[in-house]
Amino acid sequence: MKHFTIVADTSCDLPPEYLKEHGIELLEIPFTLDGAEKNNQEISDKAFYNALRNGSLAKTSLINPDMFVESFTEYAKQGQDTLCIILSSGLSATYQSSQIALAQVKEPYPDCNIYPMDSIGATSVNGLLVMLAVKKREEGLSAEETAAWLEEKKNSLLGFFTVDDLMYLHRGGRLSKLSAIGGSLLSIKPVLNIQPDGTLALKNKTRGRAAALRLLVSQLKRSITPDAKLDTVLIPHTDCEKDALKLAELVKAEINVRQVIITMMGPVIGAHVGPGAVAVVFEGDMTREAYEEKFYK
Repeated sequence: MKHFTIVADTSCDLPPEYLKEHGIELLEIPFTLDGAEKNNQEISDKAFYNALRNGSLAKTSLINPDMFVESFTEYAKQGQDTLCIILSSGLSATYQSSQIALAQVKEPYPDCNIYPMDSIGATSVNGLLVMLAVKKREEGLSAEETAAWLEEKKNSLLGFFTVDDLMYLHRGGRLSKLSAIGGSLLSIKPVLNIQPDGTLALKNKTRGRAAALRLLVSQLKRSITPDAKLDTVLIPHTDCEKDALKLAELVKAEINVRQVIITMMGPVIGAHVGPGAVAVVFEGDMTREAYEEKFYK
């Protein structure tokens, strides 16, 4: 079977050593800090979150079609089959950019095998898709076969997260200012889900950080069968490693899981959730639609 390249954008938040080991190529989603353009080589994740704590304002952009055209053209010239896993179209126009670019590249290279994929996810949901793509590539599937398999699988990848400061969600349009201020004063911690269309939704509220972490585990448990054995649980966080470690302990105590991977969220998602966010990401035993129907209808 012909080897293929796996490409992700910088919202996938996988550990650098994993990306290097498996030859994952990254496309960088642009972001600014206090109006100045930055990239992941110029500022570390920890320095980024320290800047936010000190009052800096971060904004993200998108990978525009020209950037995709440049990348896709190189793969097409080399005859390299390519699977590209991209931040949810429900959160960014980056996937739409990839579609525009692919149409342009197919004009001079009509036989190119490049497969941009809308992850309908963010952070470690994208990361878990990348890990599954690596597994299927190792099993001998082609880029096209892997893309089709992931399309069937991706809506069963579930992500729940909580944040420390509700004002970041307000700035991103996820909460009213009144709700954000009131919640912050009352130490209310929200738990959000990734929806079937790849958007985010506030689903639960609890008081205090410890309760929020326990609620994340409860969300996980009710998404799987009692005798389920999970292969991988990913715990991305925005510079709150202590809470991520505590969440990992809770998961291991209550779930049969082969591995729990803690990773730092980068600026692409971190700009919108702020320091102190932590999530649990895994493959559930139900789709997102089924989860919503069972627990929120």
